[in-house]
Amino acid sequence: MKRITIVGGGQSGLQLGIGLLQKGYDVKVIQDRTPDQIAEGRVLSSQCQFDAALDHERALGLNYWEEDCPPVEGISFSVPNPEGPGKAVDWAAKLDAKAQSVDQRVKMPRWLAEFERLGGRLDIALADIPMLETEARTADLVIVASGKGDIGKLFERDAARSPFDAPQRALALTYVHGMTPRENHSAVNFNLIPGVGEYFVFPALTKSGPCEIMVFEGVPNGPMDCWRDVKTPAEHLAKSKEILDTFVPWEADRCRTIELTDDNGILAGRFPPTVRKPVGTLPSGAKVMGLGDAVCLNDPITGQGANNAAKAAAVYLDAIVARGDAAFDEAWMTTTFERFWDYAQWVVQWTNMMLLPPPPFVLNIMGSAQVLPGLASRIANGFDDPRDFFPWFADPSAAEDYLTSLQAA
Repeated sequence: MKRITIVGGGQSGLQLGIGLLQKGYDVKVIQDRTPDQIAEGRVLSSQCQFDAALDHERALGLNYWEEDCPPVEGISFSVPNPEGPGKAVDWAAKLDAKAQSVDQRVKMPRWLAEFERLGGRLDIALADIPMLETEARTADLVIVASGKGDIGKLFERDAARSPFDAPQRALALTYVHGMTPRENHSAVNFNLIPGVGEYFVFPALTKSGPCEIMVFEGVPNGPMDCWRDVKTPAEHLAKSKEILDTFVPWEADRCRTIELTDDNGILAGRFPPTVRKPVGTLPSGAKVMGLGDAVCLNDPITGQGANNAAKAAAVYLDAIVARGDAAFDEAWMTTTFERFWDYAQWVVQWTNMMLLPPPPFVLNIMGSAQVLPGLASRIANGFDDPRDFFPWFADPSAAEDYLTSLQAA
């Protein structure tokens, strides 16, 4: 029986660990917080997952919230009118299959319980280099699914795949109860405010039941880059409402009676989107392998973080099982990551595009979706598999050809 050590008990690490246990592997997970500390701590992300990512959880029997989590049924897109009140662009389309968001403070403790029920070993500790050296001597494979501390520095930034070396957005999350539901069907309501940033909101499940997650993405040094002086949960909620009143009043109208789900239902910060090389070398020369955000960290503007993590875990699980009795050497580690990168490169390219001022052809695409329902539907469902955005969302000529064909039809 091969022994696998995974550092990090988040979406990718735990999904992989549980999958390996189900296949008969000896698995240890090292993480720095107990299930109770996770449950009682601050929110970790917005984690809206689309159907393909959810299918990986269903395949492992980890879809415990299918009936309880409010569904995300579509995508809507709005741009304020720069010359007055109202919207310059406004459309919505339904997803072919529902998405959902489960607060990781709910999800991870339940997954940790399942991990231990299946015989997995859970070590609550802050992993460091000496600990990784010990694990590398006793385990057949060490996977790092956490980028915290010195262990994150083991993985070299891949400059060719990381166009940004600084944060591109000031980020904030606000989990709330009491928001007025949108009409027609639930959705990720995405609002693009040129020169200011983005605001999107969608239904989710948190510790106290159904909620809405408000996500703020402020252009650095712009008017939505405004969280540094916010000190208390009440101030965070007030700032959230102030941004909506100022830039997206139609969203503010839904929020007149909102309240925080809990004092820990807030988060603010910033980070540079970064792709790292997948193999880290310990001082002894032993190799460890990166997974999830440790080696492919996207800005949340396209909501792909938890989706990428689930899909990476599925690729790694298949590759580990297919390896059989052979050693998990550096060549295998690199090849396995490149299998994931065959998919993830399109997610990264699309996400990084969305962080830049949109070129005229992209504005034309998003505006045309108001009168071309098939285009709106394709954009919405691209969140489930961003490969479908290429080449028509990235190349002006391909975009023109695609729009011409839609208009002719």
